[in-house]
Amino acid sequence: MNAPTRTLNADPALPRHDWTLDEVEALFETPFMELVFRAAEVHRRWFDPSELQLSQLLSIKTGGCAENCGYCSQSQHFKTATQASKLMDAQTVLDAAAQAKAGGAQRFCMGAAWRDLKDRDLPKVAAMISGVKAMGLETCATLGMLTPNQAVALKTAGLDYYNHNLDTGPDYYDKVVTTRTYQDRLDTLAAVRDAGMSTCCGGIVGMGETRRDRAGLLHQLGTLPSHPESLPINDLMPIPGTPLGNSTPVDGLEFVRMIAAARLVCPKSMVRIAAGREHMSPELQALCFLAGANSIFIGGRLLTTDNPDQDEDAALLADLKMRPMGSKAAVTA
Repeated sequence: MNAPTRTLNADPALPRHDWTLDEVEALFETPFMELVFRAAEVHRRWFDPSELQLSQLLSIKTGGCAENCGYCSQSQHFKTATQASKLMDAQTVLDAAAQAKAGGAQRFCMGAAWRDLKDRDLPKVAAMISGVKAMGLETCATLGMLTPNQAVALKTAGLDYYNHNLDTGPDYYDKVVTTRTYQDRLDTLAAVRDAGMSTCCGGIVGMGETRRDRAGLLHQLGTLPSHPESLPINDLMPIPGTPLGNSTPVDGLEFVRMIAAARLVCPKSMVRIAAGREHMSPELQALCFLAGANSIFIGGRLLTTDNPDQDEDAALLADLKMRPMGSKAAVTA
């Protein structure tokens, strides 16, 4: 496959919104060293390559979700070890946020296993957001589908980012979930943008999709009216009891290709390594950072899956002489 065509004298580090699917797929076919080099060059145009944004994620309402996302242990459609719980009280969430900040988190994300946010829960969630924002943390939430009015209310409460992943490319989407359409997801993203919030939107690799499906996801993100300010890439953590519980893992170098392609398609986005770091070697994570990833989740838990603990991450950042975003000093183990 030929390399993507570019407008004469176009700057590859400037955001584009006219990507074609074939162009994005061609990035994956680029020789590995060339692809990573190009992504690293673009990354350095917009970010300090020695900095990482550190985020922490808390499940504020676990399990019992009406959606049938094939990767998720929280779906009521599947028999997994996850137990359903009610929405946490606001003070418990604020206590967790304070601990996250003390542990080095710069961004605090709150996730609820809902198909959509109910108006009855909005005041309680808004109180959580306002309290976390008052601590000086960047705020993010993922609560399912939103109406435009709900998006405005969350913005008013102080929410900086709203996470709503597309999961995969549109051609593979119905192999993963059938209870919510691709357009439903795009509509929620539009409501978030219209409310003046930043979008956090990415997907998952390792669900049996092809390279073209991965390219399809990035093509969708790259042709949105504005690129997602935060772009999480999840490496599937297969959960026993879910339809994707026996999925074959994606090769590590293929995951790096996904990171590099995401950096090239959405050059100004925070490209986040989300789920899956638990089974990545330090060397693989370092390659991801070289290819343009500049954010990770810290803390030992991501919703219902494991994540490296604080000591492991401190050792990794110290070995790489990397530092939290905005900090002047590298991490020391």
